[in-house]
Amino acid sequence: MSLAMQKWTCSWSLAATIASVILLASVVHLFLYPLTPAFDYFGVQRQIQTSCVTANETIRKGNQHGIEVLTAGLDLGHRFPADVHNAVVYHGAPWKAEIGRWLSGCDSAVERVIIVEKISGKPCKNDCNGCGVCNHELGQCQCFHGYSGDGCSERLQHVCNYPESPELPYGRWVVSICPAQCDTTRAMCFCGKGSKYPNRPVAEACGFKIKLPSEPGAPKLTEWGKPDMDIFTTNSSLAGWCNVDPEEAYAEKVHFKEECDCKYDGLMGQFCELHVQSSCINQCSGHGHCRGGFCQCHGGWYGADCSIPSVFSSIKEWPHWLLPAQVDVPGTAHFAETIVSISASVKKRRPLLYVYELPPQFNSLLLEGRHFKFECVNRLYDHRNATFWTEQLYGAQMALYESILASPYRTLNGEEADFFFVPVLDSCIITRADDAPHLSMQEHSGLRSSLTLEFYKKAYDHIVEQYAYWNRSAGKDHIWFFSWDEGACYAPKEIWNSMMLVHWGNTNSKHNHSTTAYWADNWDEISSDRRGNHPCFDPSKDLVLPAWKNPDLNSLRSKLWSRPRDQRKKLFYFNGNLGPAYSNGRPEATYSMGIRQKLAEEFGSSPDKEGRLGKQHQDDVVVTPLRSENYHEALASSLFCGVMPGDGWSGRMEDSILQGCIPVIIQDGIFLPYENVLNYESFAVRIREDEIPNLIKILRGFNETEIEFKLANVRKIWQRFLYRDSILLEAERQKSAYGHVDDWALELSQLVEDDVFATFIQVLHYKLHNDPWRRLLDRRRRNFGLPQECLAKTS
Repeated sequence: MSLAMQKWTCSWSLAATIASVILLASVVHLFLYPLTPAFDYFGVQRQIQTSCVTANETIRKGNQHGIEVLTAGLDLGHRFPADVHNAVVYHGAPWKAEIGRWLSGCDSAVERVIIVEKISGKPCKNDCNGCGVCNHELGQCQCFHGYSGDGCSERLQHVCNYPESPELPYGRWVVSICPAQCDTTRAMCFCGKGSKYPNRPVAEACGFKIKLPSEPGAPKLTEWGKPDMDIFTTNSSLAGWCNVDPEEAYAEKVHFKEECDCKYDGLMGQFCELHVQSSCINQCSGHGHCRGGFCQCHGGWYGADCSIPSVFSSIKEWPHWLLPAQVDVPGTAHFAETIVSISASVKKRRPLLYVYELPPQFNSLLLEGRHFKFECVNRLYDHRNATFWTEQLYGAQMALYESILASPYRTLNGEEADFFFVPVLDSCIITRADDAPHLSMQEHSGLRSSLTLEFYKKAYDHIVEQYAYWNRSAGKDHIWFFSWDEGACYAPKEIWNSMMLVHWGNTNSKHNHSTTAYWADNWDEISSDRRGNHPCFDPSKDLVLPAWKNPDLNSLRSKLWSRPRDQRKKLFYFNGNLGPAYSNGRPEATYSMGIRQKLAEEFGSSPDKEGRLGKQHQDDVVVTPLRSENYHEALASSLFCGVMPGDGWSGRMEDSILQGCIPVIIQDGIFLPYENVLNYESFAVRIREDEIPNLIKILRGFNETEIEFKLANVRKIWQRFLYRDSILLEAERQKSAYGHVDDWALELSQLVEDDVFATFIQVLHYKLHNDPWRRLLDRRRRNFGLPQECLAKTS
């Protein structure tokens, strides 16, 4: 039996009584018919409990079981000795010795323990009036774009245009600028009433006159003060848009304006004639509808991805990370005015993560309101609603968020949580900074870095006001993800105690200022009153994660990561922007902190603007700005591959590892993915910036034994640079919803080694028992499912 609360015309008292009866029936159903999810990436055994005991009794039994495990002594130093590089291998990866020893002896021995999950049922005002989702934990509405108020009953007016002037009748440029009909719920521009296709987008340059270039090769210019009324024409000889019939246009019977396209999510085809899925967090987990990026959850469910059941949901539909569950319904539930919560005992392995349900302006609204569908997401959907993966480097933030939300390590009980994840999507904040007037950066002097800092500060204010968890560790057990070019450099001072997940591990030991060449992201101008004086990265508490790389089918099928030494003919390879000395190069001398420019000056293999090659150019060394016809093949044909910054981090480390090439890192004082936990000497080479002239001499100095050793380790760790867990979650959704089993899903399903998410969890487990501040806590009442020798000694 199931219950899905939609809209009740009866009283809450009656609703609660009915829910209680059906909930009890669901419990009986669960125990008679155990449920097992289809996917189980982490090998969690699922055994249904058949006896009914209280939560305390269950926990005591768990402790008794734990005591039996504690009898075996551990001597990690002798059992897991370090190799000549001071590495200890765990799950195929060479870790720093002390970390590898603990993981080998302790992470491998962790047992499941009983966790009492809290299933909430606080109601929201008027059920949010159908314009939002009720957060049943707090009893607060999460309103859709363009709505506000306690019950989402207030309609907001998000205008598309800034105030007009005689020269600019539609105001100064902003991405949402609109000479047609503005949808003020999202500040998006459409053809509007009176046209044949009123819901066709008129995005940005589409609605304005285009000035042709004055010389060959120069770009077209948009005249933002001159609206192009021809887009409304019905004359087939003019370049129209809003009345253009797609079939006639495809048959070349009519003209259309080429600057018009389908930038908004949920639409496909040259003329936006196809309605497809939008990109939502976990695609709403099968319990909601994705409306442009915001999950509109079915009754009884809530959360950014509709994955959290309320007391009004059916137990048989609960997510796998809450099953099998022993549910405790309060004895007075039949007579209570409302059911506020129920308890569900579930066996879980630590570490446990609690994910804050932030107000949607920090995540869902940023997705729903984005004006360019490729921004900050790692996938879109084609005409069949099949997934196609994007090259969006910042997609890692969404991939990790989705994995955490669907993970068996997730808990709804903050009192049992070991870590707290705060899901602010800064990749959406920055890419959307110029989207519309309501996201104005006027108060931030045009600095996207300052705007982003403000978002994180507001998220901090919210969790301190609404929850009690921050103060128990001054935020040290909280996790924030900063995915943009310079990572957590512009984190507000209030949250710096926390663990930062970044792609840019600048310790500021050498480069102690903003390193981006893009002025809007520069953080040097942010006041210390807001930012403090912290570095960008602290290796004692933070972690660099790999950037997103899409699951390239050709690379996977060809197994480029496993290509042997004798097929790697190039000694060194780097392909990328080399700065102002080259055609189409970045004009700023500060780009890449000058590192790429120095490399090209010594070893450039393509002529610069003056026709010069590098001073030490050699036949088996490639340093070029020219785009390769097959970039992955070129990497896989090389022995060493360059890893250097761009505007902050670049994806070159990931490119190298995923194609089996030994990375050569040139960026002083700046950590790469996992560099503070993995033993980089086992698979990489670090060159100081002042050693660039000696680079090739250093690389030729490695003997074959050392080279084969590093190559072998690259082959063992390459999957740790791939977000396989998130990708396979999408594969399961596609199979369940549409029966799609694409080639990328088949290839990824055959991989079995630890990926990014598994590595992340292993690092958290180590930190849980080895971070020095944890020793100050009284943890005697918590069952960790570990031998005593693995636990942190309490001071």
